[in-house]
Amino acid sequence: MDRAFYQVEHETRYVHSGRASASQHVACLQPRPSPRLTLHRHELVVDPAPGFVTIRTDYFGNVVHHFEILTPYQELRAVSRSLVEVTPCAEAIDPADSPAWETVRDAVDQEAVFDPDIEFRYASPYIALDEALASFAAHSFPAGRPLLAGAIDLMHRIHDEFRFDASATTITTPVTRVLADRHGVCQDFAHLQIGCLRSLGLPARYVSGYLLTDPPPGQPRLIGADASHAWLAIRCPRFGWVDLDPTNDTLPDLRHVPIAWGRDYGDVSPLRGIVLGGGRQVLQVGVSVIPVEKFTIYN
Repeated sequence: MDRAFYQVEHETRYVHSGRASASQHVACLQPRPSPRLTLHRHELVVDPAPGFVTIRTDYFGNVVHHFEILTPYQELRAVSRSLVEVTPCAEAIDPADSPAWETVRDAVDQEAVFDPDIEFRYASPYIALDEALASFAAHSFPAGRPLLAGAIDLMHRIHDEFRFDASATTITTPVTRVLADRHGVCQDFAHLQIGCLRSLGLPARYVSGYLLTDPPPGQPRLIGADASHAWLAIRCPRFGWVDLDPTNDTLPDLRHVPIAWGRDYGDVSPLRGIVLGGGRQVLQVGVSVIPVEKFTIYN
């Protein structure tokens, strides 16, 4: 298959125990066009209807929606619908063809002042740099090893040594705790590998997106379907940014739909906001990624 078309629907519901009098929200739900993704259509439907909506491009190049609800409500529903076309990488990647990882690290040091991606090398709000992370990563990066070979080996190790457990962590769990406890979810594993790479001096960024809900015949169903997913990308000379999915131990392909990228989850969280009143709230999220040959809501 040389390309795939998907209908993506992401529904977020906040149900409050009382009435919220007003709220403001930021949504990062519109798929970002890239060499791998073409966005054919997108809509964001919010109920109750916002008093106003603005759309802008953030610092990292992602499209974000700002909206404010000015009427009292007890339930908020936001539905993002997209029609996207995903294509494979233009060039086959041979990890052995990548330069030695120390060469890349040293080049980043020398070109830091002129490097627009230098921020992806340093600590960020959800990803600290730590000697323990560097020590864990070092087993995958012996002297002279090609950068991508080391990054892929590190991905394999995280997949093999860590257990997926949706109840084990929260968004505030430090990445060093994930390393110590050896369990977490996709955002934890993405943060962990990013922290390992950055702790070695290598630029890496966080990618948010989705996975195909129903895999093609004969292929396994990936962890993360029916929910937002997360993986990472490492910057490599010649190949550019190369995506890695440690949760599923794979290089993202036609089943991965990238949405946005930044330093960590905080830069690209799907929906966040401030609510006045409302009491306790319950969050419900549902995601579907469906080949348009099966179903379509666009006529």
